[in-house]
Amino acid sequence: MQTPDTNEEMKNTDSGPVLTGPPFYLPEFEKSHRYIIDEYEVEKKDIAIFMPCAVKKPYSQSPSHKLIRMIISQVLPPESYHIVVFGTCGIVPGELEEMYPYAHYKYMLGKVNDEKIREDFLQIETERVAAYLEKTRGTYKYRIGYCLGLFRESLIRGSKKSGVPIDLLLPSGEKIQRIIEEEDCTFQEGSLSMDDYLGEFCDELLRFRKIVLNKNGK
Repeated sequence: MQTPDTNEEMKNTDSGPVLTGPPFYLPEFEKSHRYIIDEYEVEKKDIAIFMPCAVKKPYSQSPSHKLIRMIISQVLPPESYHIVVFGTCGIVPGELEEMYPYAHYKYMLGKVNDEKIREDFLQIETERVAAYLEKTRGTYKYRIGYCLGLFRESLIRGSKKSGVPIDLLLPSGEKIQRIIEEEDCTFQEGSLSMDDYLGEFCDELLRFRKIVLNKNGK
């Protein structure tokens, strides 16, 4: 796949070099993806929770991730779940968030209007999601996704390609449609840190815990 002219460069900051431009084209991200798929051993957990990457690094320190993680930690026992970050970075087990290059790039797909770049992202990320789902087919019992936009679409397509289901996908389609129709947001579908989305996420996790984890004696 030929990379469009994206003015790719590396900038230096006080915390070290920062890769700019669409990271999904960069060889550093393909190399790290292959390491995760081919070599990294993912610990077995009952639940995988797939969350989008964030502009602030490491991801867990971003305002949105702090909110989402707080809800997860209040609902689910820590030994039951594994956070997996995905998006323009590829797909990253949460504990590797400080590994190069995942903590060393700055990019926001939501501000990109170039359809070629957006289509390429969806194609590349679908393949990477599918590869991770296939790799971890027997690692998790259940999979939960909390995502919007192209990230959500890549998770859906990756699930279909791999044949590994996403058991709970949030926000719900109904909730997203309400936000689109009734809210005035910077991005059409709003942000995952919006109260409406977070409230539904909490409610659905509680329902999931009651139906699934309690059934299994957790």
